[in-house]
Formats: sequence, structure tokens, C-alpha cells
Amino acid sequence: MKKQTSFSTKGNRAEVGPLSIQRMLPNRYANKVGPFVFLDYVAPAIKEIITKNGIGAHPHRGIATLTYILQGEVEHSDSAGNKGKIYSGGVQWMKAGNGIIHDENLNYDSQTESKFIQGFQFWINLPAKNKAEKPAHMAVQANEVPKKTLPNESGWLKVIVGNYEELSSKIPDYSKQFLYHIQLNAGQQFSLEMENKTEVAAFLPTQNVMLNNTVFQAGEFIAFDKVAGEIEIKNTSLTTIDILLFGGEEYAEPVIAEGPFVMSSQAEIAAAYRDFYAGKYGRI
Repeated sequence: MKKQTSFSTKGNRAEVGPLSIQRMLPNRYANKVGPFVFLDYVAPAIKEIITKNGIGAHPHRGIATLTYILQGEVEHSDSAGNKGKIYSGGVQWMKAGNGIIHDENLNYDSQTESKFIQGFQFWINLPAKNKAEKPAHMAVQANEVPKKTLPNESGWLKVIVGNYEELSSKIPDYSKQFLYHIQLNAGQQFSLEMENKTEVAAFLPTQNVMLNNTVFQAGEFIAFDKVAGEIEIKNTSLTTIDILLFGGEEYAEPVIAEGPFVMSSQAEIAAAYRDFYAGKYGRI
């Protein structure tokens, strides 16, 4: 049985520092998909020069941030002393835990010298018991991201978060969660089975895609119901297509999001702001 679509939306345009992005989550229909509470998409663009300044130092608490860069490079620094740089196809993960200040600088890929930039940032909610843990950071380069060829040479699947068959991501899991990047060749199709009570959404970065016999447009965010079933992806175009598929188990604890903080109560949000203004997150 194929899963039913709950809703689809194209999100909202926003400006983050020097970047123009599409904010896909939260949206007018949903505040989260499994543990994922935020998704920004930087659409393909040309960046002519490498800049030294990032988007601006800012705090986080109660979440892990995950940056997946399709084209370009991202340099990270934070108040816990972590630094890292990823290149096209790489993943940068930071557990904010009990509070951190970080900055990211997005440039074109200095290794390939391609001027294009394109990428995503997700926020992954931490369970209440993990929100008070110390911050942590991990940089995963493209060649370290688990990848497998799909049957009949129809395309490939990368596991950015979670597991798929024999593949396992290096990114830590605090609940059942997954983030897959799937690429299908022209005229090909691929299906995945989802367990009952699994929240799942798809995002189509640049091309139209047929999902369960319905065509959705480039730039759409599509959420599915929570009933066990199949998601069938068909590429009816003459070029390769990309799709992000993500979600996980339904999050049962309270989720209170305000600004850069995601906590379990309004009192914890107030404490997050109070500690930040008191300088307890350190500085870069």
C-alpha cells in the first residue's frame, strides 16, 4: 500500500546574512518531521569570491545542527573550540547541547574551483535527557558519507543520517531518524517501505518528481501520513533527479522552539536566553 500525502508546500524565502534561502520547515502546516524541526535550503547560486566572514556568530541550545553541502565548502567555528571545513558532498554536525555559539562561512569549493554553492541546514531536536549535555562537533567529508548503487544501476542513495540496509551514518542518533539523498537516472524508479508511525517528508531541490503516482514540482516539501506503506519515486524526465527523504519516529516529548533555542518548556527557553546573555555559552 502506498503512503498518502498529508500536505505539500513551497516554504518561504528568507535572508540569512549574505545568503538567500528557502525556509521549508517549520511551515504553515507542520513544526517538525520526526526529530527534524528546521530546514533551510540554499538554492544553486554562483559565488564569485571567497569571503572571510561567516553569516554571523549566533547561539543554539537543545538541538543538533546539520549542514549538508551539495556544492561549495563550509567552514565551521564555535565557542567550544571546534573548527572544521567540509567540501562539496560533505556534512557538518554540531550538537549544541547545553549552549554554544557558532558561525559558518559558505564559499565556493576551493578544491574544484567551481563557483556554484548549494546546500541545506537541518536542526535535529535532542531528547530532553540530552539537552543538558556538552556540545560536540563532527565534520564528515563526501567520501565518508555511506553510499550505495540502487538496483539495475538506476541511481544511488546516500545515508546522511541514520541507517539504510547495510549502510550507517557516522552522525550520532538520539532517536530513530533518517536523512537520505537519492538520485535517480532518467526513466528509473525506486521504492522504500516505511514503518508504521514513522513521520516522513520529501524535498525536491531542483526537479519535478513523481511520488506515488503524483507529480510534485521542484522546490516542494511533501509530507506523508504516518501509516506504514510504500513511497515510490519515479523519474519521468530525461535527466537525473535528486530527492531528499527524511524523518523518524514521532517525537512524544514537548517541543518548544523560540529563536535559536529548542527546549521542552517555556521556562527552559527563558533559561536559555538568560544563560546566553550572562555569557555562559562562551565566545568564538
